[in-house]
Amino acid sequence: MTEIVIEGGRALIDGALVETSLRTAGRDIGLIGDDHERAALHIDATGLLVMPGIVDIHGDAFERQMMPRPGVDLPIDVALVDSDRQAIANGITTVFHATTWSWEPGLRSAENARALLDAIEAMRPQLAADTRFHLRHETYNLDAEAEITQWLAEGRIDLFAFNDHMDSTVANLAKPQKRSRMVERTGLTDDAFDRLVEHVVARAHDVPESIARLATAAREAGVRMLSHDDNSPAMRKSFRTQGVGIAEFPVNKETAREAAAGGDFIVFGAPNVVRGGSHTGWTKASDMVRKGLCSVLASDYYYPAPLLAAFRLDADGTLPLAKAWDLISSAPARAAGLADRGTLLSGQRADIVVVDDKLPLRPRIVAVIAAGRLVHLTDATRLVQASPARKTVAAA
Repeated sequence: MTEIVIEGGRALIDGALVETSLRTAGRDIGLIGDDHERAALHIDATGLLVMPGIVDIHGDAFERQMMPRPGVDLPIDVALVDSDRQAIANGITTVFHATTWSWEPGLRSAENARALLDAIEAMRPQLAADTRFHLRHETYNLDAEAEITQWLAEGRIDLFAFNDHMDSTVANLAKPQKRSRMVERTGLTDDAFDRLVEHVVARAHDVPESIARLATAAREAGVRMLSHDDNSPAMRKSFRTQGVGIAEFPVNKETAREAAAGGDFIVFGAPNVVRGGSHTGWTKASDMVRKGLCSVLASDYYYPAPLLAAFRLDADGTLPLAKAWDLISSAPARAAGLADRGTLLSGQRADIVVVDDKLPLRPRIVAVIAAGRLVHLTDATRLVQASPARKTVAAA
């Protein structure tokens, strides 16, 4: 594997931006500092930032590549390659595809979940980002329990989330625009969708025991768990007692405070920060960051958002960039149990992004290195040959 030296940039080292150089060694980061021998590839990062690769533990923007319009399906392998390019171009070097397996047919059906998992496993070697499977289990999808339990035991699931959108589904039946989107996504008629919802709701009494069995299976498999849209401190406590240590998008401050008090990771959407608020009208993520009630930002539905959010938090005076970057790199790596990435340290996985930050609030990715490979470059003039002095040293 080609060794790479990145020279002259301001690198995020031990929580501070310092001007230094670093060298890759195979898939990992090798030396940090200015004493580098000749390498096959040099990147001049003068005037640029050198940051750890972004770790995105919840992103479902890939669904738009699978179904760009309601009822328009495209091949999953094409969608995954396109999503991989988008993620890498936005500095995301580890991506968890948040795949919803619901009781619905269509985009979030059992067939799609199975096909997507199979495709991710088959295509991992050719994808630039480290691509992982985050299963979002709709808790009313009781018929899926046995198969999910098997997937957990086989080590096929990297993150496992409990979702419950049933209340909002029922409420949206009376809202024509939202109802239309739900029905179109499934491919059912209005009447058939209503009958399906009625059937699923009737099994509500079986949901708590199913959650408990799946949480046990995930704990036994060593898979990190998330609960989605917790709406009360009691709900968060209940999930925590079952080993669910990540609170994903708590819907109010009281629930977020309970998560923080319990030492849970707290995930909010980076688009929320970029837009200045939630598109649903719920919790404002930047307020949660300011109050210490957010430890992870995820792309959610928009891959450029984590990069933009870090710089927005810095520009607004909410967090300095070095701490804001932790929300999109080191903290999500820790939440997912990935101890080998998220920081620029010798021996860590060489996931590195080089960023031009000259234009306020509009950072530009110049280069991306993933597992020691240069996988994205927007400015070829940044590639330089080893200096004559370095060649002389190497020859001596």
